[in-house]
Amino acid sequence: MKRFGVVVFAVGALTSACSGGSSGPRHPVTVFAAASLNNVFAAMKQPFESAHRTYSLTFSFAGSQQLVSQLEQGAKADAIATADRATMDRVPKRGPHPPPRVFAENRLVIAVRPSNPEGIRGLADLGRPGLRVVLAAPAVPAGRYARDALGRARVTVSPVSLEDNVEGVVTKVALGEADAGVVYATDTTGGRGVYSVAIPDDENVRAEYLADPLPFGSERDGGQAFVDFLVSARGQQVLHRFGFLPAPTS
Repeated sequence: MKRFGVVVFAVGALTSACSGGSSGPRHPVTVFAAASLNNVFAAMKQPFESAHRTYSLTFSFAGSQQLVSQLEQGAKADAIATADRATMDRVPKRGPHPPPRVFAENRLVIAVRPSNPEGIRGLADLGRPGLRVVLAAPAVPAGRYARDALGRARVTVSPVSLEDNVEGVVTKVALGEADAGVVYATDTTGGRGVYSVAIPDDENVRAEYLADPLPFGSERDGGQAFVDFLVSARGQQVLHRFGFLPAPTS
């Protein structure tokens, strides 16, 4: 019995040593992410950390342009995900750097109050006198996409408010402070208090989401692991579940 006890202890010690990577302290990985990624990235945390037991994720959400401004002012992060390429191109880079990865796409819709009391059917209705329309500001990716779509539809809108991120647009409509706003399709799902009106393909715009590890973060390898996870089969499944379109295969 004494010999058996020694064997059991030895096996237990070996098992503990082999699994030490999963029970030891995790390295924090900070990800700056566009506000429209809030819910889906929160859902990424558990599967990512299950697959990468040496890392823990922390997210900071804001308008893409705000995140880049923070980096320009010296803020530290290990990866960034933006809602358009133009904003990603502004991210400070040091030395040779691979191109960012496109990991998802999105479409635009018109956000209206539940039951659509104003009877909005398309972008043309947003030009009606007296209709309170809110948009993201021109510097925000969602704002640029909205203006591209309105331009395609040849609609002139005088917004009552310009928001710093697309979440602000959704909130104003949900609270009844605006009658309509142009947002991403994924912003109108999951009980957000708004209803979506589809925009036809000939007037719509594909939003492009890109991610990049940052060379000046303290956990660059962790940032790279998260970017790789976004384009993996598991990451794409989570994105699809939240309504995002798949990353291009080319």
